[in-house]
Amino acid sequence: VQLQASGGGWVQAGGSLRLSCGTSGPIASNYIMAWFRQAPGKEREYVAAMRWSRSHIDYADSVKGRFTISRDNAKDTVYLQMNSLKPEDTAVYYCAASPLIWGARSRSDAFRYWGQGTQVTVSS
Repeated sequence: VQLQASGGGWVQAGGSLRLSCGTSGPIASNYIMAWFRQAPGKEREYVAAMRWSRSHIDYADSVKGRFTISRDNAKDTVYLQMNSLKPEDTAVYYCAASPLIWGARSRSDAFRYWGQGTQVTVSS
């Protein structure tokens, strides 16, 4: 599985961005697709996850109500819509995929496939 993340950029606080994660497809329904982020000097942090079948969706508390993870059937692409962005959302964002049990969704070390990362910068 190959992943290609895109859509990062610079935005002022309160703004929005949509990240995309293209996949080489097809993806099995038991795969978990997730977004992680890593700010300078910090560990990689879980952001959101969904089962490819869409049976499960989850968000980190820090982004709940502001970010939405979704999937486009036709394009085999996963999105992360980010609204009401804050300076603390500044990070490199990575998409990840792996066949996992749902309980492992927030563990970056459990994911087998990773995109290259896309920078998101939110200015105050």
